[in-house]
Amino acid sequence: MTNDFPLYLIPLLPLIGAAINLLFGKRLSKDTNHYIAITAVGGAAVIAIHACVSGLWPLWKASGAGAGTPSLTWQGWEWLHGAAGGGMGETAVSLKAALVLDPLSAVMVLVITLIGFLIHLYSAGYMAEDKRYATYFGYLNLFTGAMLILVLGDSLPVMFVGWEGVGLCSYLLIGFWFDVDKNANAGRKAFVVNRIGDFAFLLGIFLTFYFTKSLSFSGVREGVGEITGSRIWGAPAQFWICLLFFIGACGKSAQIPLYVWLPDAMAGPTPVSALIHAATMVTAGVYMIARLSFLYVTAPTVMAIVAGVGAATALFAAIIGFAQNDLKKVLAYSTVSQLGLMFVGVGTGNFTGGVFHLMTHAFFKAGLFLGAGSVMHALHHAKDPGDIREMGGLRKKLPITHWTFLIYCVAIAGIPPLAGFFSKDAILAGAFGFTAPGVPKFYGQLIWAVSSVASLCTAIYMFRLYFLTFTGKFRGDHHVEEHLHESPAEMTIPLIVLGLGAMAVGFVGIPAFLRSHHEPLFVRWLSNGDAPVQALALHMSASREWILMAVATGAGVVGIAVAAALWLGGPRPAVVSLGNGIGPIKKLVANKFYIDELYDLLLVRPFRWLCMAVYQVVDRFIIETLLLGLVTTLVDFSGRALRLLQNGHVQRYMVVTVMGLAAILWFGMRPSDEFTVQPVMGTQNTISLHANAHDYGTPNAPQRKYKWKCATDDPWKAGGPDKTCEYPNAGKYEVQLEVRDDLWGTSNKSSKLIKVGGD
Repeated sequence: MTNDFPLYLIPLLPLIGAAINLLFGKRLSKDTNHYIAITAVGGAAVIAIHACVSGLWPLWKASGAGAGTPSLTWQGWEWLHGAAGGGMGETAVSLKAALVLDPLSAVMVLVITLIGFLIHLYSAGYMAEDKRYATYFGYLNLFTGAMLILVLGDSLPVMFVGWEGVGLCSYLLIGFWFDVDKNANAGRKAFVVNRIGDFAFLLGIFLTFYFTKSLSFSGVREGVGEITGSRIWGAPAQFWICLLFFIGACGKSAQIPLYVWLPDAMAGPTPVSALIHAATMVTAGVYMIARLSFLYVTAPTVMAIVAGVGAATALFAAIIGFAQNDLKKVLAYSTVSQLGLMFVGVGTGNFTGGVFHLMTHAFFKAGLFLGAGSVMHALHHAKDPGDIREMGGLRKKLPITHWTFLIYCVAIAGIPPLAGFFSKDAILAGAFGFTAPGVPKFYGQLIWAVSSVASLCTAIYMFRLYFLTFTGKFRGDHHVEEHLHESPAEMTIPLIVLGLGAMAVGFVGIPAFLRSHHEPLFVRWLSNGDAPVQALALHMSASREWILMAVATGAGVVGIAVAAALWLGGPRPAVVSLGNGIGPIKKLVANKFYIDELYDLLLVRPFRWLCMAVYQVVDRFIIETLLLGLVTTLVDFSGRALRLLQNGHVQRYMVVTVMGLAAILWFGMRPSDEFTVQPVMGTQNTISLHANAHDYGTPNAPQRKYKWKCATDDPWKAGGPDKTCEYPNAGKYEVQLEVRDDLWGTSNKSSKLIKVGGD
């Protein structure tokens, strides 16, 4: 471990770029705006590469089993300070706003900065005509900086700062064109759905701190024993903590049931979709589970839930993708499906496989979205530039976009030797070999089967998209066809670079049985030393791995063949007939199984009605009608009354003055009618008492008459304000006093229990 490496520069540069463009961008030229934004992210990428190559890589090579995780750290400053526990068990807690770069966060930082740089470069061409150019790049920089804080954070609170930061930026960017209601609603939907997951994430943080008295990842790792030895509501504490964290991941990474925000996120600019869906926000949940892998391996039931939800999401989203006709909507459901596969990886204990697919997916999915943006840029004269039914034949008009898009489709279909093949194969193989205490033995095979079907569906609907977009004849308007053209260099260069990445990055994860090394390089990178990511040790024969690889590849090839038979050159008549024959089913899938409508009926409308009822009762009736109405009535009445007094008649003023003086004299001279018995001194059988007045009244006033009873059975005897009582025996007696004032007509009775003699 190397301390005090200036890691803060990596997120700081994009944040500085965001501040400049958001505060002063309108005063600068557009060229200056995007130069600042691109330079900020490019600088962060350069620093990240330098940190990995010159700092982390030598530490990684020198480390070994039990040597500790190789890492670079920046200690920052003391951020949170307090005490945990109470009484004798109180423990001082101090947390620094620290950053750490280890093998896991290095993968994320490189993906975010490098792909983020390409997306920023692409945006310069795509958003060239937008009126809020500087604001857009400010938001884009802010998004990148928040994501870098999320992955570099050395503790749960620092991670949560970045977690909320990307949530805020997603709201700003998805609803960037907020003058259209649909876009504004999509941004709000993303924000609200993410808050549900974030609330669960916070509860997980609170429970973790309760048991471990720490919030740093290293401290939580050391305190895992405190968690595993405790129970909540009859279940192990780690079950609830991991489940709460997973709910947070479902919100951020769009898993069932919190996936509904992500397809609507297509309302934002296309480069935003690429940034959200490929390199930043949606991968945060997968990264968080991988970061807490040491905790998840203690909760096999939750891992089974993670894998099950991931597999169900992968298949469900893939089915919906079949019936979508909007270019970006198909890619959106593809993202949901691929995220499901990542959760299958981390849920089956194959954390390296899940993170590996996260990395490869970032290249081809960013390329797919940017390629879609290039297509829509060429079709900007069309009524709906995203409708694939109005496309076709674009491979000749957009050659660079076409060939790079084909590479991305082959990669996501899992065809060797492109990147998606290696990462999908790793996940499917890990799922097939998954076993855990308390989980049925067939569960891993079930997850593998569902995930394999989802992969088959992915190949079909992605090549349906490719064939309908680029092959056959152009099906749109003739005027639109005349204006078709390839995108400018600042848009095509990122497409080429991402295409090369989609072809090359998979080779760092070549399976062990295909090479001489004991483990793939990517697995060794994440598992060297005291690994931050627990890799599942698969004891599987080479022959079985060959079979699983053949099945995974075969699913991709079959999917492409099916898509070609149905959509190559345009929709075939058989496809149209089939669609008409299964009209209700097609409509159900096209409308996304009406999940949004169901949520609206069960959740949104009742909540809206509740809010309206509260508004009508509390705001309109209680506050406006009762409280404000009462106040205004009192003010009006008081004003009218005072107006009668303030009428300019001096004689009335004199009458009021005399009455006021009389009242002052009355209340000032009137003595108190409250007297109490106050013991003064006592002996063995006697005690002296005094009638004590509670205000300015004098006890010796001649008009006052006093009566005393030294004991309950004694008769009343007249006297003065002082009284001496004699008793035959020691004990407790009740003394009573009555005071009458004949002048003022007041009287008072009081009593007191006194003790005579004794100790």
